[in-house]
Amino acid sequence: MSNDEFGRRKGWVPLALGALGVVFGDIGTSPLYAVQTVFSIDHNAVETTPGDVYGVISLVFWSITLVVSVKYVVFILRADNDGEGGVMALAALARQSVRPGGRRFGLVMVLGVLGASLFYGDSVITPAISVMSAIEGLAVPAPGLGHLVVPLGAVIITGLFVVQRFGTQLVGRFFGPVMVLWFAVLGVLGIGQVARDPAILRGLSPSYALLFVVDRPFVAFVAMGAVVLSITGAEALYADMGHFGRSPIRRAWFFVVFPCLTLNYLGQGALLLEEPTSARSPFFLMAPDWAQIPLVVLATLATVIASQAVISGAYSVSRQAERLGFLPRLTVRHTSKVERGQIYVPAVNWTLFVGVLILLVTFQSSARLATAYGLAVTGTFLITTTLFLLLAESAWGWSRGRLLLLGIPLAVLELTYFAANLTKVVHGGWLPILVAVVVATVMLTWQRGRTLVTQRRVEMEGPLAPFVEWLGTDPVTQVPGSAVFLHVDKDTTPLALRENATVNHVLHEHVLILTTRSANVPVVAEADRFEVDPLGDPYDAIDHLTVSFGFQEDQDVPQAMARARDLGLIDIDPAEAYYFLSRISIQRGQGNEMRTWRKRLFVGLAHNAASPTEYFHLPEDRTVAMGAAVVL
Repeated sequence: MSNDEFGRRKGWVPLALGALGVVFGDIGTSPLYAVQTVFSIDHNAVETTPGDVYGVISLVFWSITLVVSVKYVVFILRADNDGEGGVMALAALARQSVRPGGRRFGLVMVLGVLGASLFYGDSVITPAISVMSAIEGLAVPAPGLGHLVVPLGAVIITGLFVVQRFGTQLVGRFFGPVMVLWFAVLGVLGIGQVARDPAILRGLSPSYALLFVVDRPFVAFVAMGAVVLSITGAEALYADMGHFGRSPIRRAWFFVVFPCLTLNYLGQGALLLEEPTSARSPFFLMAPDWAQIPLVVLATLATVIASQAVISGAYSVSRQAERLGFLPRLTVRHTSKVERGQIYVPAVNWTLFVGVLILLVTFQSSARLATAYGLAVTGTFLITTTLFLLLAESAWGWSRGRLLLLGIPLAVLELTYFAANLTKVVHGGWLPILVAVVVATVMLTWQRGRTLVTQRRVEMEGPLAPFVEWLGTDPVTQVPGSAVFLHVDKDTTPLALRENATVNHVLHEHVLILTTRSANVPVVAEADRFEVDPLGDPYDAIDHLTVSFGFQEDQDVPQAMARARDLGLIDIDPAEAYYFLSRISIQRGQGNEMRTWRKRLFVGLAHNAASPTEYFHLPEDRTVAMGAAVVL
């Protein structure tokens, strides 16, 4: 059942409420810092004159309209990979529709890796800038508390990452209502200012954005480097589609989020025209004095939710990358018995925590962090657009004219954003680039090393069919019980099985060679999950079982075996079987297939990969590891 079908049965209102609490947290908190940053960037190059204010508000509105409403909500949400979204899922979907072995085949996954790498940069910056921008609101009603911003931010962020291990379900039921209140407050604050100066509604016309660009091209270019902050979080609309379905997300966007954001940005523009000095904090200064402290508290809650959404997204992207072969096995813990998407990845969690804390202490203000923000977001926009157009042409048969009609306006807009943010490189923009380069290097090194190790391992294992024939002629001792050998395919012999037969001269009376396969879809249908092969002789008690998992699924081998037994595909009881792992020890050699530093990186990653016993949910007291060394 698709997410949209599920939504129709359950009702779209609860799902839309959930989407408000998870999907829109990042973009929903952008009003805290977007306009403020525009009018402070590059030593106040953008002035609070009517021309600049109308131009900025028009740029913000049309950026949200074109990039979020048109690109993501109308078009990108159509590209669901078995109901799931996100740049890695989009890359996997696009790869299915292009010719294997061609240039596009490799290109789409490289773009997916780059997109995922940029997302990690976003995941490090978003919690820091969001939480700090909210706490900085304390300086409006109580300037003397400004020195508490960094310590309070550190405490909140530490608490946020500590509670991740307990799962979002503990606070998830509060997310939706809090964000409903947040968006209502955004709308109320904005409409109050608009009622005082309805002339600001002229900013909805694209003519003011065009006039701003024509009259002051350099200043408009600088402004666009900060205007992009108003659409950060747009990627979450797509990445979190699998949790709620496209219909609830679309309805929540058009009925609640988009109108409230528009009203708030218009209100900030009206305030700037009325009080130009309010540019230091236009969001909080829209509120009356008595409401500013409560608004700081609500804003802090909203930014924590926004940070939660990005952190959860990083877990999902990491898991997708691991399933697609670009990261080593990760320890993944499910934090909900009913929601498969609620996972906790300790390695990712604590890596992000260290990165966020370093940013908080180093930059110490949201204004400084804003100079580092934008490159990761705009880079992801460009990659998503490219992958979508490749998919639309190869899978959906879009004509060249249709591709150009959508692609050219988006390319011009997003390339302008990207170029405007390139000017920030020396002022902190290097940070997301550095994060993306490190992550991409890790992913591509792991994928390359994994390919080389597989080649060496295949040479050591030898073909399976001759080995099975040899077992029929050699007098090995048969021992009672069942043995399950986890192996990568059915073409070669598991090293543990070969060692057991040739060195120990024993073979269990029931032998199952089991292969887990990661499919390029989030969830595999049960009809496609199992494939049984008796290996040519149904009476020799040696069978092969292939179990396919989607890249969003937990690879629980005993549970899958139990289901296969229920379906009559195998006779082995997973609770009574012994599990044998062929453990590969990787050592650096003198070959020149990879540079020495990449070999060291790959070996380090391999040594720190999750235990296969834990990864496949094998019983520790019935699992045996037998291995060999592979020289890289």
